[in-house]
Amino acid sequence: MSPTRPSVLEPISAAELQAIDPDRVREVERRHELLVEYLALRNLQGLLLLRPENFAWLTFGGDNTRRGSSRTTAALFVTPEARLVLCNSADSGQIFDHELGGLGFQLKERPWTEDVSVLCQDLCRGRSFADDTSPGQSTNADLADFRISLASNDHARLRSLGHDLAHCVEAAARNCSLGETEAEVAGQLAHRMMKREITPATIQVMADGQGRRYRHWAYGHDRIERFVTLSAVGRRHGLHVGVARTVCFNSPPQELLDWHQHASLVQATGIYFSRAHWSLGDVWTRIARIYEKFGEAEEWRAAEQGEVIGYAPVEHLIVPRSERQLPAGSAIFWHPSVRSSAVGDTVLVREGRVEMLTQTDSWPTLPIAVKNDPVPQPAILCRETPQPG
Repeated sequence: MSPTRPSVLEPISAAELQAIDPDRVREVERRHELLVEYLALRNLQGLLLLRPENFAWLTFGGDNTRRGSSRTTAALFVTPEARLVLCNSADSGQIFDHELGGLGFQLKERPWTEDVSVLCQDLCRGRSFADDTSPGQSTNADLADFRISLASNDHARLRSLGHDLAHCVEAAARNCSLGETEAEVAGQLAHRMMKREITPATIQVMADGQGRRYRHWAYGHDRIERFVTLSAVGRRHGLHVGVARTVCFNSPPQELLDWHQHASLVQATGIYFSRAHWSLGDVWTRIARIYEKFGEAEEWRAAEQGEVIGYAPVEHLIVPRSERQLPAGSAIFWHPSVRSSAVGDTVLVREGRVEMLTQTDSWPTLPIAVKNDPVPQPAILCRETPQPG
C-alpha cells in the first residue's frame, strides 16, 4: 500500500506551529493576576485591550498586528475569570496557531464580514469596563506602569534583540557605499532586520548632515557623499530596542568629530545616571549640564533626547522636570543629537547598575568617563575609499 501523498495545494506539516512554553504560560497567568487586582481597585468587571503594546504585554510576546500594515487583527477582553480573544474568522486560526496557542485564552469569533468592533460592543454592553483607546476619559486604561516594569524573562529577550539589532545596523553601515541613496541603504537595513524576524518600527538613514535640518528624517533619494548616520528601532516578541551608528568615508570633518564627541558625552551622562528609582527629571538635569558645558545649551530643544522603551516604542519621554521614577528592570533608548551628529543606544536599568544592550565588540569606541567611571561610546567608523586620479 503506497503512502498518501499530500496535496501540493495544502501545507505539508504543522512544523511552524508554536510549542507550548511552560514559562510563558506562567508569565501570562502572572500578568492576568495583576490585571485582576487592577480591575478590583477600579471596581470594574472587564478590561478591553486593543493596542498592540498591551496585547503583546499580556500575552508575553503575542502579536495582533497584520505585518506590513498598521491594522490590528484581534482584541482582548479580560475579566477576573477569563481572557477572551475577539477576532474574525479569517484571523483566528493564525492567532491561535502562532501567537496564543496553549496560553489559556478563549475565542470569541465573528465572520470577517463583520467588524471586530461590533463584537467588542456586544461583549462590553451592560458591563462596567475600561479600554485602552480612550485617553483622557474616565474609562481609559493606561497600562504603561505594568509595561515599563519589565520582568526578568523580558530582559533575556531584550538582550537578544539588542545584540541582533546592533549587528544589523553596524553591518549595514559597514557595507553601504558612496553614491548610494538613503532609500537604498534603508532597504538593506530593513532586509537585515527582517531576516532576523525584527520588525522595523522606525528606520532613519541621514546622509551628510540631513539630520541637522530634520531630526526625524527617515530616508529619501539623496546620495551619500561624505558620511551617513543609520538609526533603527526594531520590535521582536512585542519588545522594542533602538540603536544608531555613523560611518564616514575618508577623513571626517573636524566639526563632525566635535559634534559627535558632544553628543556622545550627553549619551554617556544619560546612561551613567539611568539609575533605578531616580526621577527622569533628575536624569535630565545631568544631561542639560553637558549641553551647557559645551556651549550647546539650546541644542536639546531640537528633538527628543531619549525615552523609556519596551512594549511600546515610546513608553515615556524623558523631559525636564518629569517626576516619573525609573523602576528597576526598565529600558531606555538614549539618542541625543548635536547639529549633524546623532548617537543612540539602549540600556537596561538594573538595581545598582546599568546594562548595555546594544554595544558590540566590533565597533570603534570613544573612551569616555563619567565621574571617573568608564562609559565608552560608539565612535564614528571611518572607511577609506580610493581617491580619483
